[in-house]
Amino acid sequence: MSAAAGQPLLSIRGVQTFYGKIRALKGIDLDVFDSEIVALIGANGAGKSTLMMTICGNPQASAGSVIYDGADITRAPTHEIARMRIAQSPEGRRIFPRMTVLENLQMGASLDGLRYFDEDAERVFVLFPRLKERLNQRGGTLSGGEQQMLSIARALMARPRLLLLDEPSLGLAPLLVNQIFASIRDLNTTQKLTIFVVEQNAYQALKLAHRGYVMVNGLVTMSGTGKELLEKPEVRAAYLEGGAH
Repeated sequence: MSAAAGQPLLSIRGVQTFYGKIRALKGIDLDVFDSEIVALIGANGAGKSTLMMTICGNPQASAGSVIYDGADITRAPTHEIARMRIAQSPEGRRIFPRMTVLENLQMGASLDGLRYFDEDAERVFVLFPRLKERLNQRGGTLSGGEQQMLSIARALMARPRLLLLDEPSLGLAPLLVNQIFASIRDLNTTQKLTIFVVEQNAYQALKLAHRGYVMVNGLVTMSGTGKELLEKPEVRAAYLEGGAH
């Protein structure tokens, strides 16, 4: 996907976000184009998750703009943003632990009043067959990998045009990490789903992404194709040493 592919689906300009008096985002510029995977990498505490939450309106940006599909959503409430087909799989999964897998998926599909539930459920079961086997099991009793699958599946049930994934590989064994990233690639290639992923696993994220951004202390310090960033010595030194190469 070329960065010159017309108007971005998501355009972030000069975004600043505060937690109390702490400025977590210090003026972020970032674009996500239709049908591409964009990765945002950076150390823990760089502000990556804050940006994800700011896109969803909680917290709202105190300066700058968030434009989605040509509409300014900077001040829109979270529930309106969800109706615009932006869905998030948040950091830490945040599934409903007392609800079954089925009930979690129903929560994801509730925007459309469960109108497309059966066909959408079948689609996520093709992607994550394990969830079909666990349909009546409570979310809190699933393994970490299964909970991550459920978190992504729940987001997909909202029929998103833009899928936000916050640390999808966090705390997972390497084999499961590979499975999750293969699923993300499949969603993009088969359904042309636009995906913005925040990841500490820089190698996997940049290998997957069409384009990437590096965030340091609330600022974007580098951008380029996934391949370009993987080959940059400063990216390798900061995020890839000791990891996969």
